[in-house]
Amino acid sequence: MSTETDENEVVPADRFECRSCGYIYEPDEGDKKRKIPSGTLFNQLPEDWNCPVCRSDQEQFVNIGPAGTPSGFAENLGYGFGVNAMTPGKKNLLIFGTLLLLFLFLLSFYSSG
Repeated sequence: MSTETDENEVVPADRFECRSCGYIYEPDEGDKKRKIPSGTLFNQLPEDWNCPVCRSDQEQFVNIGPAGTPSGFAENLGYGFGVNAMTPGKKNLLIFGTLLLLFLFLLSFYSSG
């Protein structure tokens, strides 16, 4: 679920990750096992709601922000060559694209001869 700000800008809802097992509660999906409807924010969950995977309490969950946001601490996003501010998908594209280009470059040595 998304929330709206004063400028009618849509802000995606924060996701929460269980520190015990790594389960991520997605507000846009809800919890089908416990019949929590999609769009239910983490702070709106019932007090007796536990992790559907490992049954940990809500205190074991940590806010990891909305989907698609840069990973890491906010104060570190300005360091480096701009890679820290990239989303995980863009980082994957950069890494695997570079590996593909390197592979094609090395393969080109076999074609000349």
